[in-house]
Amino acid sequence: MAKYHWGTPPLPRQPGTLVDPIENVLAHIAECEPFEQALATWESALNKSLVTVEGLRAFPWRPAARRVLGRATPFADAGLETYLRARLRWLREPIRVQIWIAGHRVDTLIGDRLIVQIDGAHHVGAQRSEDISHDAELMLMGYHVIRVSYTQMMFDWATVQDVIMRAVAQGLHRAR
Repeated sequence: MAKYHWGTPPLPRQPGTLVDPIENVLAHIAECEPFEQALATWESALNKSLVTVEGLRAFPWRPAARRVLGRATPFADAGLETYLRARLRWLREPIRVQIWIAGHRVDTLIGDRLIVQIDGAHHVGAQRSEDISHDAELMLMGYHVIRVSYTQMMFDWATVQDVIMRAVAQGLHRAR
């Protein structure tokens, strides 16, 4: 079943145009998709430098798009990091994405010491070996690493959240 999107685009364009500017696409996404998905799309556009936060602030957005823009950052490398940050926002602990620790970027750091790594399909072979080595180095430095898969994030969030909450309850996110 087709889904049609009607609305006045923030960036005027010639009628009948088949390709919309990214700002118009983001406006429709903010209005039509669930917040979490819209935020992931906006953050991907920011991360890929298709738009800038400053440039987006110049438009007269509708309420849904203003809400997304208010939460969007350009730092998430993949939509899954956006989902994780949005889903744990209530935790009221610092959540930082794509920061460098021990010479590599980590997906998410909760508090001072709890790292959550989200593995996609490319985490096999040499990439997997490098991940294991980095995890060991992080653990020797006093970090705690939780590694989850795409499937777990998208289809078994309750279990992922439970593991993270148990780690936080044990204080594993705090420096000792």
